[in-house]
Amino acid sequence: MSDTHVTAPTQYIEVDGDRFAYRRWGKPSGVPIFLIQHFRGGMDNWDPLLTDGLAEGREVILFNGRGIASSSGTPRNRMEDMADDIAAVIRALGLEQVDLLGFSIGGYQAEEVTLRHPQLVRKLLLLGTGLRGGDPTSDPKVPDHALNPVPSLEDFLFLFFGRSEAAIEAGRAFWERRHQRADQDTPSSPAVAQAQFEATIAYAEPLPGKNPYAYLDAITQPTLVLNGENDVMIASINSWHLAQNIPNAQLLIYPDAGHGAQFQYPERFLKHALQFLDE
Repeated sequence: MSDTHVTAPTQYIEVDGDRFAYRRWGKPSGVPIFLIQHFRGGMDNWDPLLTDGLAEGREVILFNGRGIASSSGTPRNRMEDMADDIAAVIRALGLEQVDLLGFSIGGYQAEEVTLRHPQLVRKLLLLGTGLRGGDPTSDPKVPDHALNPVPSLEDFLFLFFGRSEAAIEAGRAFWERRHQRADQDTPSSPAVAQAQFEATIAYAEPLPGKNPYAYLDAITQPTLVLNGENDVMIASINSWHLAQNIPNAQLLIYPDAGHGAQFQYPERFLKHALQFLDE
């Protein structure tokens, strides 16, 4: 029987003296899709409905960066270093090219991989994310939820989902799916939160020039940008900036949704993602 999100074994690959944890399963045809997770997130913070849906037509690779969850080493505190680690892992896995999906801080890393190692990336999916020097969040409650030592359902509902009853119900359904796997990944350490926080603060500094987002012109890969209409983590306007400055980008905004729009509307996102990947 082929593996799924809840049965794919955790494997390790050594790069530059540290062991990077990953899981890989799906249909081995064409270009694999490589997923980069949100702040402090590990391999079990993904939605099995999405990962298994993607795996029906391609290999899916989940990954923990250096020092994150079950990977060893000192966590990186620069997006550029995180991106170089990702590129090194992709090469170490023997892959010539991947489709890259980055969510939240994973989106920052995915952009940097594409800018620094463009030959490795065929297509790019940027979910609930922003860009260097982008607009900050304006909700003062975000740190209380995002920095909670042990994130709860209530934290995820506030940070990732819309405010309607339907959105909350979708959030609870995601929470159940996200905990389906029996051998859950190791939680990330406080050092991961500190390093990623430092990286995020540094990335908030805009580049000089009349258009600080002009550097995105160098991303020529087809790009799908997705967000909810009210992202309290990374303001939704940043998705518009991405779509305006990446030459071959398209933008989707889901209604009554927030930072984790793909988790609130998993069936809808899967259709959109597969259409984008397969066209």
